[in-house]
Amino acid sequence: MAHAFDPSSRSKLTRRDLPRFDGPSLFHAVGRALCEAECLPRKELFEAWEVARRIRRRFRGGRVVDLACGHGLLAHLLLVLDDTSPTAVAADVRIPESAAKVRAAMEHAWPRLAGRVDLQARPMADVEVHSGDLVVSVHACGALTDDVLQRALSVRTRVAVLPCCQDARTCDQGSFGGWLDSPLAIDVERVTRLRLQGYTVRTEQIPDTITEKNRLLLAEPPAE
Repeated sequence: MAHAFDPSSRSKLTRRDLPRFDGPSLFHAVGRALCEAECLPRKELFEAWEVARRIRRRFRGGRVVDLACGHGLLAHLLLVLDDTSPTAVAADVRIPESAAKVRAAMEHAWPRLAGRVDLQARPMADVEVHSGDLVVSVHACGALTDDVLQRALSVRTRVAVLPCCQDARTCDQGSFGGWLDSPLAIDVERVTRLRLQGYTVRTEQIPDTITEKNRLLLAEPPAE
């Protein structure tokens, strides 16, 4: 009996998985490229894809700034899905060595990406963010998500985050901790904080079969 292909698995995609991505869809094309790279956990493919396509339904264009980026896959996918974004910066304190393999695989499959995604090993605070950028982050741990939101707020630009590891010791629950469980209270407080700054906020979820930390927050400032 064949085993189910669990999208939440941290097993690395390999060439043995290529038959699972034999369809004509863009997602399958991405899957084939990353199977060839043989370095990316399966979960990261499904997670980044579900986040990227939801972001692009709402936000088009602008330089992409992927903070706490890990392998930088989200930045690449956002350029694949919308070529009107000219470039992307993908920054993390430590960039995995295998991130270069992910970039090479994506550039091989989509040559137009060549030279457009800048992987930077540096603290979030050292990354320049500008109005008009699209600031994104998948699972910036704990209060790092708040740092991502603050970077976007500081220049009044669009932002999308998939939070994780919400910790009441380091994250603000606002007035919601008495009614809601702590992680949800923290995320509701984040929405409240953005709305008080005039942002339009949308909340969505990616499939919980990929991750239980599946709440996606998308926010944009009012038009000037």
